[in-house]
Amino acid sequence: MSTHKELGTALRAWRERIRPAEVGLPAGGLRRVPGLRREELAVLAGISVDYLVQLEQGRAGNPSPQVLGALARTLRLNPVDRDLLYRLAGSVVPPSGSVPRTVPPGVQRMIDRMSDTPLAVFTASWDIVQSNPLWGELFGSSAEPGTSLNNMIWSHFAAPRPPGASRIERDTAHADAFERMMVSDLRRAADRYPDDRAVTELINGLREADPRFADLWSRYETVPIGRSHKTVVHAELGEIVLDCDILTIEHADLHIVLNWAAPNTGAAEKLAVLREQVGAATG
Repeated sequence: MSTHKELGTALRAWRERIRPAEVGLPAGGLRRVPGLRREELAVLAGISVDYLVQLEQGRAGNPSPQVLGALARTLRLNPVDRDLLYRLAGSVVPPSGSVPRTVPPGVQRMIDRMSDTPLAVFTASWDIVQSNPLWGELFGSSAEPGTSLNNMIWSHFAAPRPPGASRIERDTAHADAFERMMVSDLRRAADRYPDDRAVTELINGLREADPRFADLWSRYETVPIGRSHKTVVHAELGEIVLDCDILTIEHADLHIVLNWAAPNTGAAEKLAVLREQVGAATG
């Protein structure tokens, strides 16, 4: 299938899944097709019906960025579908503005069901959005929202450990892998959100504050997100050896960080103690 035909197929699919009420149109009356009519989409996007027909039939190519932006907004495309729209149209994907922080309802329901796992949600630039009580018991209270201490990368490279907070230790190999992974992922966020001033300020501050970060930043490495291994030195329970997995929610551009202990280990027993403390505090 040609790119033009793929664009047309995608536009029809996106148009058909939009309910009229979502874009302020009356929901009543008989409709021969699901979603929006071509005439309705054309009016809302500010283009002619004939041009929309040509796009959907794969007879028109190279729509302008202005047309693509209007279609993306009218069709309520999420970030992943928006980028796909631009790629199918053979156009450069424009910056997406600010780093998103919204946790979709479906993702929130999934998070709420994982209360027995130390879990936190981070933005694409690694600002913490939320954490569950077990995360708080394991790592201590998080910093105030909006401060640099609330950023995982800043906390690792540049921030002193807050009083009473757990200490995270890694051997040389795991520390190197973790740092390279995080710096590489922050660069990807900077590429996606070049107009987000907070991301730019974070990077500039890290480059000034920590030579190790500055060195890694200058390498322009591409390292995928993966599992990491660490030891958490808890103020009361001592050392807890954990594996960490990162789940990326692409359409919301969020990271969910989960910490696990190997079954039938001292670390698993200590996490069980923390769960009991959470249960006692919340029950």
